[in-house]
Amino acid sequence: MASSSLQASLHKPFLGPKHPHLHRNSQVRPRLRFSSNGLRFSAIRATSSAVSLEPSSVEENRSSEVSEVFACPVCYEPLIRKGPSGLNLGSIYRSGFKCRKCNKSYSSKDIYLDLTVTAGLRDYTEVKPAGTELFRHASHLFSLVVAPQFDRSPLVSFLYERGWRQNFNRSGFPGPDEEFKMAEDYFKSVQGGLLVDVSCGSGLFSRKFAKSGTYSAVIALDFSENMLRQSYDFIKRDGTLLESNLALVRADVSRLPFSSGSVDAVHAGAALHCWPSPSNAVAEITRILRSGGVFVGTTFLRYTSSTPLILRSLREVVIGNISSQINKNCILRTVILTPLSGTKSSPVQPKVLRALQNYIYLTEEEIEDLCTSCGLTNYSCKVQQSFIMFSAQKP
Repeated sequence: MASSSLQASLHKPFLGPKHPHLHRNSQVRPRLRFSSNGLRFSAIRATSSAVSLEPSSVEENRSSEVSEVFACPVCYEPLIRKGPSGLNLGSIYRSGFKCRKCNKSYSSKDIYLDLTVTAGLRDYTEVKPAGTELFRHASHLFSLVVAPQFDRSPLVSFLYERGWRQNFNRSGFPGPDEEFKMAEDYFKSVQGGLLVDVSCGSGLFSRKFAKSGTYSAVIALDFSENMLRQSYDFIKRDGTLLESNLALVRADVSRLPFSSGSVDAVHAGAALHCWPSPSNAVAEITRILRSGGVFVGTTFLRYTSSTPLILRSLREVVIGNISSQINKNCILRTVILTPLSGTKSSPVQPKVLRALQNYIYLTEEEIEDLCTSCGLTNYSCKVQQSFIMFSAQKP
């Protein structure tokens, strides 16, 4: 149950732009666009000289309709939505969703919409394997060791944009502002469309995409509940973001809750290396992208083509040495082992080492091979030290 102050902020009137952004290719591929005030502009007529936009009638505040975006994560059937239209936090919070095929219902949990397969289950609970998202905020040995225990905790959620993320520059990451500009260059062909920021973390880039005004709507998606809560804490500080078409959704990257061919752009910042199966995730991203849709991601490389052979070998075995580093350091034992075993002196458990070893660093060649094998084309990338930003397009 959300707090009274949270409910009050979410139930404020939402006033949006008079018109949604038009996709540059709207003449040939009409799409539904979203407005935060609940209006739909769905009728688009093309002529040889101009494109005209006809607003449809205003929808009822409390209506039942097929969801324009969301699909059941079980069967991918478009969800039936009951509640106000729009993709801002307030309208999502006051809406209910149901799959008419599975008869499964989905609703907002506190301030985000839970669209995981396990949403709403009372007896069954599921925790992602430790290798899923645990090291997403790491760029050096300390991060490799500490992040596994706190990625889903309020501690890392709180620290991520308060100094932690800056450590990425040691691995060659240019910094959030420059990375955002680079991503925007890749997304030029899909401006005006729907963007999904998968594994969004604290919403650092989700907020940048939403504030740019370049997209009709932005969906910040993560499996971590604490990260989504932290993302909301940042969003609520900016009234313009609360009123924008920015939604928070909990979902599994290997089971994305969107209909096939319904999304224009997908962004995954510093995320691919922490997915348990990058191939499944990229295949899912390919499925939800429209023809012409663009996928942009950043990650840490295992090594680059310019990395000396001796360093390549060292990076292959570095995880195997983490156990001894933990056991030698009393601080690391405290923050790592206590949550796992309840003691400060226990050795690292084999399951922890397996999780560390399951953390997936890819090479430039492997990332390109992965994208092309999933059906994406026009692959390109930019590499700086261990940092890579890559882009690929759905044909």
